[in-house]
Amino acid sequence: MVATVILGMLCVHLLCFCVMFMLISRRLHGKKMGMEVFALGNLLLGCAYIMQLLGGQPGWSLISALNHTLTLCAPVTYLLGALHFFNRPVPVLRSLLAVAVIYTSAQALVQWTLGQEARQALLAASCALLFLGMASALISGIRSFAKDTPVETVVLALLIAGIGVLNAVKFAFILQGGLEALNMNSRFQTLFYLYMSFLGTVIPPAAVWLVLRRLTDELSAMAAHDPLTQLLNRRGLLNGLEQHFASRNAAPAHILIVDIDHFKRINDSYGHKFGDMVLCHVAEAIQKSTRKSDLKCRLGGEEFLIVCLGLETAEAMRLAERIRAAIAQIEIPGVSMHGPIRCTATLGVSAPFMGVQSFDHQLALADAALYRGKKSGRNCVQWAGPEEASVEKPGDQAATTLTV
Repeated sequence: MVATVILGMLCVHLLCFCVMFMLISRRLHGKKMGMEVFALGNLLLGCAYIMQLLGGQPGWSLISALNHTLTLCAPVTYLLGALHFFNRPVPVLRSLLAVAVIYTSAQALVQWTLGQEARQALLAASCALLFLGMASALISGIRSFAKDTPVETVVLALLIAGIGVLNAVKFAFILQGGLEALNMNSRFQTLFYLYMSFLGTVIPPAAVWLVLRRLTDELSAMAAHDPLTQLLNRRGLLNGLEQHFASRNAAPAHILIVDIDHFKRINDSYGHKFGDMVLCHVAEAIQKSTRKSDLKCRLGGEEFLIVCLGLETAEAMRLAERIRAAIAQIEIPGVSMHGPIRCTATLGVSAPFMGVQSFDHQLALADAALYRGKKSGRNCVQWAGPEEASVEKPGDQAATTLTV
């Protein structure tokens, strides 16, 4: 009787959270993060348990067969929802239809050849393998798709592994004691549905928490990045600098200012849309030329800023020259009849500094060095130190050239 009451309450939980997930998914619009799939999983499992309550004792019937199919399809649906959440979407309805057809055929075959006990054992074994496989996949994903939520992922994996273990125990009990192991008045069934009720209470709020965390992380990333080039903006750059200098072993930093030569001429000649394309190509060249630890930022307009961490001045100058050369090699086809469009850039390099409070001062010095580079002919690297150091290419190239 206790297990029956718990199962009834679990059905209510599942259907209520189904409605909640659907409401959340409707508010998320484009990127639903699997909420609508989780809602479907709750609906399938809730319907399966309702059929179990209505069907009475285990036995072969249309309701029993449908109950088993829905019971297995529900965790498969949760798995598909997790794939959607972790940005690995697969077709939901097609996958579920395939699982339903295959499993319904399998349980009918087992029922007719091996009997009712074997069919019940098939469901317990299938659920055990599925849940334990899901738990293992989550644990292994901590270093890849779930690296941003390691603690939450481990807790979720342990909870899922628990229901996998209970299904494995149920499988063993069915093999030993037959259908008596499924008696709703048994201690095991009470324990089983108590744990399922616990999961039904804990996991849905946990899924909502993960969605909220994903949304807040994305909002934070949007607030710290330039929407066009996906480089850091000034706010994101300063946050990165603060984290760097907060470390005990913080190394000196250099500022590299990159300014695209004659960018206004590019916009006037080819339009702002093409100008945006040039900015994206330059941002890509900067990304490829720098290290992962370097902070890359778009200051605005045609100006970019790189803070290279832990380099000597000579190394920072070589990095600046590498960036300059990479930008000079950019070719953007399809706009001019004369051939691909190329652009160049002038760079100013600051002296080394050791704190966020020195950033604005060194930025001004690097900007002054950049201005000297513009005056000296552009397409060069200029240092802001006491001894003028610059790397220039022989022969002044126009900032926007046409290569036939």
